[in-house]
Amino acid sequence: MCYQTNQRLRHFVALFATASFAYLTAQPLLAALPAKPNVLVILCDDLGYGDLQCYGHPTIKTPNLDRMAAEGIRFTSCYSASPVCSSSRAGLLTGRTPSRTGVYDWIPDGHPVHLPAKEITIATLLKRAGYQTAHVGKWHLNGMFNSPEQPQPGDHGFDHWFSTQNNAFPSHENPNNFVRNGKEVGPLEGFSCQLVAGEAIAWLESRKEAQPFFLQVCLHEPHEPVASPPELVDEYRPHAKNDDQAQYFANVANVDAAVGRILASLHKLNLDEKTLVIFTSDNGPETLKRHRNARRSYGSPGELRGMKLWLYEGGIRVAGLMRWTGQVPAKQVVDTPVCSVDLLPTLCELAKTPVPDDRPLDGTSLVSLLQGEPLKRTKPLYWHYYCALGQPKVALRSGDWMILGHRISPNLPKKSRNVTPLSMRVIKSATLGNFELYNLANDHRQQEDVGKQHAKKLETLSRQLVARHQEVQAEGPRWEFNE
Repeated sequence: MCYQTNQRLRHFVALFATASFAYLTAQPLLAALPAKPNVLVILCDDLGYGDLQCYGHPTIKTPNLDRMAAEGIRFTSCYSASPVCSSSRAGLLTGRTPSRTGVYDWIPDGHPVHLPAKEITIATLLKRAGYQTAHVGKWHLNGMFNSPEQPQPGDHGFDHWFSTQNNAFPSHENPNNFVRNGKEVGPLEGFSCQLVAGEAIAWLESRKEAQPFFLQVCLHEPHEPVASPPELVDEYRPHAKNDDQAQYFANVANVDAAVGRILASLHKLNLDEKTLVIFTSDNGPETLKRHRNARRSYGSPGELRGMKLWLYEGGIRVAGLMRWTGQVPAKQVVDTPVCSVDLLPTLCELAKTPVPDDRPLDGTSLVSLLQGEPLKRTKPLYWHYYCALGQPKVALRSGDWMILGHRISPNLPKKSRNVTPLSMRVIKSATLGNFELYNLANDHRQQEDVGKQHAKKLETLSRQLVARHQEVQAEGPRWEFNE
């Protein structure tokens, strides 16, 4: 059976399971969820929607993540906040479309863009509610990392942090750029995901048991430059096209092993039933050979259109797993659209602490969904990436409908990269048009633009999309540069 056929079969199985779940949960499964659970969020970097075995990959073995999926919920319409890394992380932590915060793109080292101090994160809110907080792994929410000139993880609510600005350097193997609570760690031996997992486990073992915790684990893998344990590469070499593909397959397998270690630690510490565990990715997979250092980027978006940096589904629809032993029923496959911007209102409701009321939020609490009830989303999900690959630069999902809009003017020169004085002018003045409309219920591959067949729906959603774009565009800060 070919990979696409296998993916299609799995998609229909998922839809059948979703329909069965909806039928079985017509009444709430749980009267209430316990307050103030521990929270563990595990975020991968550039992991594709189709990269895990439980999402249909025909080669990569991911037994720990497959077991996590079987013990909780596997979301088949889970979205990142953006198709690019820094923006996605800003959206997850703030519950806000990242362009509201000014994190419009990935942040180069030394760049003025950062997550502003005035933004309120999940860590800050949960810390106020009595949680212990820790961030381990990739930060990528400032250009001036470990500098007093910009906010650091500790300034955004994390008691403990063991982080890098962007990627593990020089690669996943033996990185030398980690900083722990403001102090450079120096050269380390091992692979990044295992080092990050080790730090997370050590923090779990040393935490105060009387307090709940929020632990964010941000793995560097499988972002380039990819480096994987030789024994895993040897295991996948017979099943790969070449050594570079074997390296990528082994990289995802190493992620699975690292997650397995963390989950085993929760079990050892008797925290399974007290901890909500969330696993996802920051965006879709890297495109093979998009840049000269991406020769090992063999990530898969499954059947979805587009990859990282695209606003089609392959750039923003990602793996999403959620497990809470003894509280959320196991073996669920849920197709209800959810997004990383939903985490802040969800966790605030579980912690019984208020969400910020002085700024727009774009996420919706998923607590009703965890209780087996329908999710009532009043604000459609929205994405903006001013330099997305392909024509669409904005997108909005309302129910089964996904509308995408092109930027009509002004033009952004092809050689323009990242947030600059030139791109800031484009971001703040862009106008939209040439809309595309897809019904994802019967066309998740986005093969047919049905705007002409559904003119009224296109008109209604295009107005909503333009209005949201203008709102976000007005709120997003304008970064200043020394021109």
